[in-house]
Amino acid sequence: FKSVTFEDSLFKNCMFEDITSLNTYFRNCTFVNTTFYNTDLEQYKFVDSELINCTFFHIRTGCQISFDDDYSAYWIYFVNFLGTLAVLPGNIVSALLMDRIGRLTMLG
Repeated sequence: FKSVTFEDSLFKNCMFEDITSLNTYFRNCTFVNTTFYNTDLEQYKFVDSELINCTFFHIRTGCQISFDDDYSAYWIYFVNFLGTLAVLPGNIVSALLMDRIGRLTMLG
């Protein structure tokens, strides 16, 4: 899950397995007979939620990488801009050669 908020939901007889959540929160939710296996859903992600007969196995802990959307978008555009700049000298040289040599010779 990435940035999902569940509100006023009921999860009954569910199994959450191999889930990594970045900014996922459960607000005012009810969990009944639910199993959490190999997830990083920690207690602070259950805001005002009720856990009835729930089991947690192999909880993942540690650093979760989070990038702001603006930060990610900046790097995507910057890398694309650098790729465009890398092609520019080849385009200029091929345009000059095409004028000197001719289009048919250049195709050959």
